Amino acid sequence: MQKEMILSKNSCLTTTLALSLLFLLSWARAESSAAGEKPDTSTTNSYAYPALGLSADRKVDVAWNRFYSHAGLADILARLHQAFPELTKLYSLGKSTEGRDLWCIEITARPAPEGRSAPGGNPDRKPGIYVDGNIHGNEVQAGEMVAYTAWYLCHQYDRLDRVKTLLDNYVFYLVPMVNPDGRDHWLATRDGAMSGRTGSTPTDNDRDGVADEDDCEDLNGDGVVTLMRIKDPQGRYKPHPDYPEYLMVRAKPDEPGEYTLLGWEGIDNDGDGRVNEDGRGGYDLNRNWAWDWQPQYIQYGAMDYPFSQPESRAVANFVLAHPNIAAGQCYHNNGGMILRGPGREGGEMKGPDNRLLEMIAERGEKILPYYRSMISWQDLYTTWGDEDSWLYGARGVLAYTCEMWTTSNLYKNGGETSDEQDAEFLKHVLLDDGVVPWKPYDHPTYGRIEIGGLKKEWGRVPPSFLLEEELHRCMAFALYHAGVMPRLRIAEVAVEPLGNRLFKIWVTIENSRPMPTRTGQDIEHHISPPDIVSIRGDDLKALSAGRVTDRFFKQVEAVESRPERVELEKIEGMDATRVQFVVQGSGPFTITVDSAKGGLLQKDGSLP
Repeated sequence: MQKEMILSKNSCLTTTLALSLLFLLSWARAESSAAGEKPDTSTTNSYAYPALGLSADRKVDVAWNRFYSHAGLADILARLHQAFPELTKLYSLGKSTEGRDLWCIEITARPAPEGRSAPGGNPDRKPGIYVDGNIHGNEVQAGEMVAYTAWYLCHQYDRLDRVKTLLDNYVFYLVPMVNPDGRDHWLATRDGAMSGRTGSTPTDNDRDGVADEDDCEDLNGDGVVTLMRIKDPQGRYKPHPDYPEYLMVRAKPDEPGEYTLLGWEGIDNDGDGRVNEDGRGGYDLNRNWAWDWQPQYIQYGAMDYPFSQPESRAVANFVLAHPNIAAGQCYHNNGGMILRGPGREGGEMKGPDNRLLEMIAERGEKILPYYRSMISWQDLYTTWGDEDSWLYGARGVLAYTCEMWTTSNLYKNGGETSDEQDAEFLKHVLLDDGVVPWKPYDHPTYGRIEIGGLKKEWGRVPPSFLLEEELHRCMAFALYHAGVMPRLRIAEVAVEPLGNRLFKIWVTIENSRPMPTRTGQDIEHHISPPDIVSIRGDDLKALSAGRVTDRFFKQVEAVESRPERVELEKIEGMDATRVQFVVQGSGPFTITVDSAKGGLLQKDGSLP
């Protein structure tokens, strides 16, 4: 018993000494860190794990919570092309007015080098979606959205089956900046508040014989162009009682005001008695397209004639050179809208095309909370000569204009925010980053005024921490739209012997996606050639052919000539089209389906 007690005491002593030693070692490490020892950062990456929606392996690191200049976005595209040469091509569609490249990154699974196998095929013969952004210089998040789409597709191709399926079957033409001159001006120039929408071609807006001579400017040198106001007993505005630094409100009809609002900072540069009346540019690249175009006196900003501007002309030439483009999206800001044509009352829009656009947009409303599916002229306003109207009207492409960002996303409550809610957000979430305090200034015309108010970014672009969400959701909508494009396959080639080396060959072509190979607009205006199903073989002669009108009773609408081919008006979405050939001969043969917007397919067979 005594021996057991001695062993127990020794065991307790040993445990106590061990714990004391551990404590001393921990204390020593803490003292060492406090004395300046730095943690080991050699394996930092091993402690970072991706959230859902992101690849852990980033070949191209990009921070998507900020905006990049034309050179910055071009660098991102160049790095993507360098990191993913098997998926991408990078080229310029042309030059802007100031000589900046209109970069396009083309993304698809490409044919492998000789001796290797890979999915794909000729990218020019895959159905394509064209996506662009930033046709208006101040609508900058559109550029990031298109670049983000490229970045996401490249990184997720080997990771997500649905992305792989998209790139194996389709080609993406992504143009982040249609108006790089306007983008760089708005981002980098303090006087971009008023004239940031336009391109940079000098325009004489006040018709005084001089162009661009009276823009807004940073009068007080604080680095931003904000608003001017002047104390005025006859003024009809006054500071908001609860948010005087953020909001000016109109006085009630029966109460006096305190201020008159004078517009953006600026002076009368040309001495004509007006301030800021002839800023940089002064036209609208999205009114310069050759569909329902109208001159300046009807449509402001249209310029002298359709495609007068190098940017719109370069994009149009590219689309015309790529008849495989079946879908299009043009990204703008703001308002949270998925807009489809027509741009004017009575404009072109075929019923089946509208129903398909409506279906796609309904999904978009779910992908993009607080966005609304709208018809441009009916639910917003009339536009003449806009890009998505040209894509549909002139090219038969099912296209949208997507207006990115809505302040409904600030509180995620589904409704429009009030001015007071906006001020609350500025005050308590952005901590006043978005507003400039009002300060006095001696103006050469107005005298003692005050300059301040909201920064130009507020309301137009998301704050940094909401930007990446906006980019991803808009990208997801673009991918959904792409996935609706035609996906054809030759499902069956059946040979029926008739005797004496005569055969009937029954061909079934399936389209497993909702979009037909040709829209109603395309068919009516003969924009694309008909889809063609043909047969050839060395020892084969086609005697008759036609489209099967009833597969159960085997009724066929025969062609009148050239029996080796059948022209189809379209291959309908979520359906199958059947063709019959009557041939004489033997040996191997090849069936070819050639569709401008549906792709090029072939399948071999053999006659006994």
